[in-house]
Amino acid sequence: MTNNHSVKRRRHLARLSAVQALYQMELAEQKSKFVVRQFNEHWKQHEVKDGEVSADSEFFELIVLGVVAEQGEVDKAIAGKLGKNWKLSRLDVTLRAIMRCASYELLRMFDVPAVVIIDEYVGLAKDFYAGKEPNFVNAALDKLARERRPGEFGLPASMTNTPDTHNG
Repeated sequence: MTNNHSVKRRRHLARLSAVQALYQMELAEQKSKFVVRQFNEHWKQHEVKDGEVSADSEFFELIVLGVVAEQGEVDKAIAGKLGKNWKLSRLDVTLRAIMRCASYELLRMFDVPAVVIIDEYVGLAKDFYAGKEPNFVNAALDKLARERRPGEFGLPASMTNTPDTHNG
């Protein structure tokens, strides 16, 4: 039987690695399959030596390849939650990678509760940033989660799928 803590740790490492992989892909202009293979080879080498818990490589691949395959939809979902004066291109590479991975999970991985996804990526943002970025990540992901997964927040689906209307 697998230890629940071990599973959480392996998924956390997979998320961190997915953010790092997207960062590497964007800066070095490398293809996703090449980067995924690099990460997997690295884990295999170190798992044998260190005996430590390594990332969930299947979960890692699912996130990285999913973000790449659906980047247009993922980016559109994020862009709608950034605020009036913000564009995705204005975010630094790491923050953009965090937002893409988290958004992909919110849009496609319904076996993982939205609050878990948000908590994980806000935690990663805290690991990378000391400023307001974690709050920014939290606010944007919370908006996206409430829109795309209203049932998890006790909201009726019809309320969240209508455009904002202001009377008077």
